[in-house]
This record gives sequence, structure tokens and C-alpha cells, in this order.
Amino acid sequence: MLAVATATAVGSFLFVRSFPVFVVVACLYATSQCGLAAARQALLAGLVDRARRTRIRAYLQATVNAGLAVGAALGGAALHLDTRAAYLTVLAMDALSFLLSALILLRLPPVPPTAAAPAGEPALAVLRDRPYALVSLLNMVALLNMPLLSLVIPLWIVQRTEAPSWTVSALLVLNTLGVTLFQVRVARRVTDLRSAARSVRRAGAVLLAACAVFALSSAWSSAWAAALVLLVAACLQVFGEMAHASGSWEIGFGLAPAGRQGQYQGFFGSGAAVARMLGPLLLTTLILTWGTPGWLVLGGLFLLSGLATGPAVRWALRTRRAEPAAEEVPG
Repeated sequence: MLAVATATAVGSFLFVRSFPVFVVVACLYATSQCGLAAARQALLAGLVDRARRTRIRAYLQATVNAGLAVGAALGGAALHLDTRAAYLTVLAMDALSFLLSALILLRLPPVPPTAAAPAGEPALAVLRDRPYALVSLLNMVALLNMPLLSLVIPLWIVQRTEAPSWTVSALLVLNTLGVTLFQVRVARRVTDLRSAARSVRRAGAVLLAACAVFALSSAWSSAWAAALVLLVAACLQVFGEMAHASGSWEIGFGLAPAGRQGQYQGFFGSGAAVARMLGPLLLTTLILTWGTPGWLVLGGLFLLSGLATGPAVRWALRTRRAEPAAEEVPG
């Protein structure tokens, strides 16, 4: 249903002719898309055994990045043609892709409904689960790396470095190919909450290093030297992104009660929406206004979120009955 609602929202853009209607349709799209993401996570939890969820999620993420590459190519073709028909065609293809995904979802086996909530438990128990809320908050901080590559780094390259303009496209291609080719390999190291916390901690350190190298790129007067430094930073960033994703999937699944995966995945996944909403304003202020100090502050946030995840996971485990696959996270 949410896939159909998302397709309807995208298809509605073909007929929007006023700004108020555009805002309504955009809100419908955002709501449907976020709900669809949470439902897919809950569906994955219901169809795949606990030990394989992170690995399967990694395969899905690699496929998504391959799809992003195809979508970027189609969008680039539309920009090159720069005609109304080209833009409408791309929107129509996007709407059809969501309808196709709805048909594919219909072919999946049904997931048994969850048991009724115990007497006295609130309908949205996740809103009172403070340890899970803390883990979700720390995850949201780490997800601030998402607007980096799509918005902040291109502006940084143009305004603060001597790197050639093609560097922007090169970094995007590097990120897409990196996730497509290596996300599954990185996720193989994450098998439980112990290794998940370790992966997130490693991601925080790597993202701090990436921020420091990005800051260094403005110090070079040579275009090729600046481009090379940016490529090194982008390699660090994509590895940090993959390590964080692998660990966060395992934590998001592993700490959610078996019968409440839907609401817990929806709450955990809302961090991505918040990061996309607040990230551009926060990161452009930090990076483009403060320069190198801003990069270091951002890197420090990544490091702190990574270091705090382990203790937060341990707290969450202490407040609930440990499931068989749950392991205590070491200090």
C-alpha cells in the first residue's frame, strides 16, 4: 500500500501546477517514502532469520546504490535534453518503478501478524524506550554524513578548493561504486551486537579522519593535488559510511522486540529523515562558514557518536530481557 501511495505521489507531480498543491504532494511523498522504508525493514525482520538480517540488508543497500547510478544517469539525460517532456518522462518512470516494487512485494510470502501488546503496555512502546531512543539519536548524528557528499562537499570543492569541477562527479561515482561493490563484504564482519558496536565505533574514527582530510584539501594550490586529497577523503568517507550502516542495521534489528519491529524500525529510521532535513542547514553553517574548524567539529561529532554507541547498547540490553542471539557489548 505504501509503495502504491509513493507511486501516486510521484505521479502527481506530473499534474501539479501550483505551489500549494506542490507542497501537499511533496509532504505526501515524504510521508509515504518514510513509511515504506520502515515497512520494508519490518518485512525483512519477519522474513529473514535474525542471523542473516544484516547480511541481506547489505545486499539490498548495494542494489539500491546500483539503482541510484541508473537513476542518476536518467536524470543526467533529462538535464542534458532540458525539455519539459524529458523531465515528465523521468517522473513517470519513477512512479512506474514504485508500482513495479509493489507488484514484487505482493509475491513475497505473508508475514504472520504480531501478538497483541501485553496488558498495560502503551500502543507505541518505542516512545518510552529511552535506551532505544538514545541509540536512535546517536545513529542520527552519524547519519549526518549523508548530506555531505550530495550537498556540502560539492559546495566545498567549488568555493574552498582549487580542484577541477569534475571532481564532484568523480566523488559521487566513487561513493556509488564503493557501496555497490563492497557493502556486503564490510557487513560480513558484523554478526552480533558486539561486532555491530565495534563497527560503529570504527566508523566514527574513520569519518573523523575523512573530515580532517577534506579540510586539508583547501590547503593545496595545485588543482591535481587538491583533487587527489579529495579522492583520499572520499575513500575514507565511503568506508566509514559502510561500516556505520552495517553496525546500525544490526543494532536497530537486534534491540527491537520481536513483535514490535514495525514501530521500532520506523522510529530508528526516522533519524535518516531528520538528518536529511537538518543536515544541509547544520553542515553548510559548519563547513562553509567555519572552514577547517567546522570540519573538525563535525568529525568530533562522528567520533563521539561512535564511541557512545557501545555504552548505549549495553544500557538497552540491561533494560530488556536478552534474546538468545543478543550478546553483551564489551567496554
